[in-house]
Amino acid sequence: MTGFLDVSQSLTGRRWVGPGIEHERATEALMQATDLPRAVAAVLARRGVGASQAEAFLAPRLRDTLPDPRGMKDMERAAARLLKAVDASEHIAIFADYDVDGGASAALLIDWLRQMGRQATLYIPDRIDEGYGPNVPAMEALAADHTLILAVDCGTLSHEPVAAANANGAEVVVIDHHLGGETLPPAFAVVNPNRQDEADAPGYLCAAGVVFLMLVEVGRQLRAAQRSGPDLMQMLDLVALATVADVAPLIGANRALVLQGLKVMAARRRPGLVALADVARMNEAPRAYHLGFLLGPRVNAGGRIGKADLGARLLATTDPAEAAAMATRLDQLNTERREIEEQVRLAALDQAETRGLDAPLVWAAADGWHPGVVGIVAARLKEASNRPAIVIGFDGDDGKGSGRSVSGVDLGAAIQKLAAEGLIEKGGGHRMAAGLSLTRTQLDPAMARLSELLAKQGAGAGGPGDLTLDGVLMPGAATVDLIEQIEAAGPYGAGAPGPRFAFPDMQIHFAKRVGDRHLKVSFGDGLSAKLEAIAFGAYDSDLGPVLEGHKGARFHLAGRLEINHWNGRSIPQLRLEDAAPA
Repeated sequence: MTGFLDVSQSLTGRRWVGPGIEHERATEALMQATDLPRAVAAVLARRGVGASQAEAFLAPRLRDTLPDPRGMKDMERAAARLLKAVDASEHIAIFADYDVDGGASAALLIDWLRQMGRQATLYIPDRIDEGYGPNVPAMEALAADHTLILAVDCGTLSHEPVAAANANGAEVVVIDHHLGGETLPPAFAVVNPNRQDEADAPGYLCAAGVVFLMLVEVGRQLRAAQRSGPDLMQMLDLVALATVADVAPLIGANRALVLQGLKVMAARRRPGLVALADVARMNEAPRAYHLGFLLGPRVNAGGRIGKADLGARLLATTDPAEAAAMATRLDQLNTERREIEEQVRLAALDQAETRGLDAPLVWAAADGWHPGVVGIVAARLKEASNRPAIVIGFDGDDGKGSGRSVSGVDLGAAIQKLAAEGLIEKGGGHRMAAGLSLTRTQLDPAMARLSELLAKQGAGAGGPGDLTLDGVLMPGAATVDLIEQIEAAGPYGAGAPGPRFAFPDMQIHFAKRVGDRHLKVSFGDGLSAKLEAIAFGAYDSDLGPVLEGHKGARFHLAGRLEINHWNGRSIPQLRLEDAAPA
């Protein structure tokens, strides 16, 4: 099949797919009705935004998109129980997952309770020693000293640990977003939009989004009693961080939560996030990219290879000196994590390639792979193959793995089915990410069955991922003003991919290798306009070598536009992703 600009196989092996006729018609209609530039209209058209919705979409208000918390089961009950605990000065514990979403969820509650004059005990399990979610010993220990345990970003499948807490005198409120089972644990309340008995709940929310909704409901109950509570809008920096880092789709309320949260973050009021931004050397206003690729990985590093509660404590602290020390440690751990990840990535990719990257499931397993990096490596395998991927590390007979999925394939449900069939010890998650535990003898049968389940959902049907393009641009049109207007249609991320444009028949003026894998390029249309570009990982394919040795040949170039802030100047730049001979 012929691709966009006749590119059926690019330098990275992909077919280019451009906007269809209906998309073009919608783009033209938007341009005529709104006077928006074509590039911006094309982005809105792809998101299904009509002319009458464009103004509201480009400036979303949280009040217009936030779901009514009371539409979720157990929400009012959970909020009332938290208020009761506050008013009675009960001892409250927070049991949170060890990732960014869990840490941000815990920090939200700690911050809210602090402003209400109360403290909470934070407990985050060790990834290696305890694994994901509540466990019986930990819940029994917490129940001995606390009357209320809030389980955040976990707990929906924790029947025995919740029962153990109950037996020791504590009540448990679960605030989660992971896929629920046929039965719920014996908790006082289970607030989860992905409970099986929920119908129209916002299942796209991350756990921090669900916690925020519960605090909104708590605020409503306070106002009904003619009382006031903390300013929840100032807590949206944590919700934004969790939403992006947990790869929740940037649709519906998530989009407004992230946009408002970025504004709060830009004010630099939370010591933990200020310190984290400084060690990550962020020199511009925060964008979704920074949350996903600079801040999120550093918060995660503690749970992956360091002290499990370090990220949550950083996000919750009010002490700038303490925040600076913790951020520095997390930055060090993140560097160590990258080194470990690269070793596992190379070994896993080699194993997966030997097994074949064209199956419905791509997987790799070996002894000694660190549990803290298997999820990231699974994401790398998924990107390399356009297939769902699982990576498992074994310690003796026990294996712990993590998986990442592709659009349209529900990995969490498939893993949960494996657990129900007894093919693995335990497992669960959501559509795009999941975790599992299994024994060595279960490995091959489980992977075969999982491959079968994913094939039924359509996994493995396609080849390497097509490169989707929103249209054509010329270098002279790629101005800072245009890029800012395109950014206003964001934020971009999961469920809302950033717009990508093709620059046809371009002349390469300059191409230089940067480091081991990257390429710096300057190109133009042969007239006056030129545009700078950076291609990360260009030498992982033919992209880098061919463009560096261009010998005057002309190319179609494709990528995402961004603003490069350097030495006080703002310059348009292309994040170059692909190219093909013109």
